[in-house]
Amino acid sequence: MEQMILTELEDAAGKENCSIREIDKIAHSVDYFWLSRMWSDRGMRMPEADYIVSPKNAAETSKVLQIANYYKIPVTTWGGGGGTQGGALPVAGGIVLNTKRMNQIEPVNTDSMYVECGTGAIYRHVEWAANEKGYATMHYPSSLNCSTVGGFLAHRGIGVVSTKYGKIDDMVLGMEVVLPNGDIIHTSPVPKHAAGPDLNQIFIGSEGTLGIMTKAQMRVYIQPEERRFRAFLFRNMTDAFRASKELLQQIKPSVMRLYDEAETASLIKKIVGVERKGAFMNIALEGVAEIVKIEEKLLLSTFSKYGAEDLGSEYGEKWWEERITFFYPGHMFDLPQMFGTMDTIATYSNIEKIYWAMKEAIETQFPMARYIAHFSHWYEWGCMIYDRFIVDHPPEDPLEAMRLHNQIWSTGVRTALAHGGVVNDHHGVGLKLGRLMKEQYGPAMQVFTGLKKQLDPNGILNPFKMGV
Repeated sequence: MEQMILTELEDAAGKENCSIREIDKIAHSVDYFWLSRMWSDRGMRMPEADYIVSPKNAAETSKVLQIANYYKIPVTTWGGGGGTQGGALPVAGGIVLNTKRMNQIEPVNTDSMYVECGTGAIYRHVEWAANEKGYATMHYPSSLNCSTVGGFLAHRGIGVVSTKYGKIDDMVLGMEVVLPNGDIIHTSPVPKHAAGPDLNQIFIGSEGTLGIMTKAQMRVYIQPEERRFRAFLFRNMTDAFRASKELLQQIKPSVMRLYDEAETASLIKKIVGVERKGAFMNIALEGVAEIVKIEEKLLLSTFSKYGAEDLGSEYGEKWWEERITFFYPGHMFDLPQMFGTMDTIATYSNIEKIYWAMKEAIETQFPMARYIAHFSHWYEWGCMIYDRFIVDHPPEDPLEAMRLHNQIWSTGVRTALAHGGVVNDHHGVGLKLGRLMKEQYGPAMQVFTGLKKQLDPNGILNPFKMGV
């Protein structure tokens, strides 16, 4: 039967775009999820797909899904493989639908300020296409060079200038989506309207469980006339939160990054060169030069009220130059260490409580772990915390390592939930955190499961992810 299904998939997407080779199965069984990498590092095999299929467009994707629905074969969408939550892992076998052939990038629409692209396009390539016409996407996450448009949409990703320009879901005008039964739909010609719920937002963040996004219209922006940086050192994070809240009632910087004392003393010291005790914060203001001047005056006036030491522009510019270096080998945590980023988000009344509660819970219950954090995406009502745990010497036994990893995650996320946070802010839920979705939503979880049952009654799309 395997060969019969293979020939049908080849008929749908082309023989050269379908594989059952062992090497291809292995390559699509490990992403950047720590458990999958650890498992492979210990000489174990992760669950593998039976078929790797690479359609070039929605029409071919539709044919693949019709075949999968007929045979009730699981389908897991694969973008760049850079996700940290295990969302792309084919844990139920079946088909891995690789989107990389759907990488077309259309000319920038300079009237309506968007670029239409296939969701398999690497986002850096979309940025370059915008740059050629004098524009920018303003979506600059650390994985810009290796992750796809669809990957960011699937996990509701975010970039470093989000405080001014928003998350990926703020940057989408409309999408082409293939439903589990093979129907091809278009969400809307515009992103804002009163004609029912926003269909974009049903599929963005659904991690391939409700449909497969094949095209998207992504907003572009004019390049700022000026981008000006200013770095500060706060005595404590309470003052930093108060100053930031007041600032955001007046203006919107593009970059706002506040590092706790532990991360200031480690990564900021190592990469930016700040060797001072306190909480380091970098701010970027951008846009029309005259407006930037006014915003800088408001920034300096507001922060001085809370005792922030002005470090000038040099450290901020250094941070911008090295913003991706933080995640490169030699700077980022890596095997054999155990590590994880528990990003959550909350209102100003809760965010600092979450920080201290998570720090205490993890460092008390898991004394082998270190805990560091920064706060990197800000709103008028609150901000997100990008907090990490690091275990330098995790158990060698893979089962014991998995057990410790899951215990730390459960403790950290449950602590965030207990103090007004959420399961995740922008890395997604995937396989890693699906068990905690019901704990966040309670009876509201039936909205997700209802959508899943209606759109995907055979349960073929990305099973065992997001708690559905």
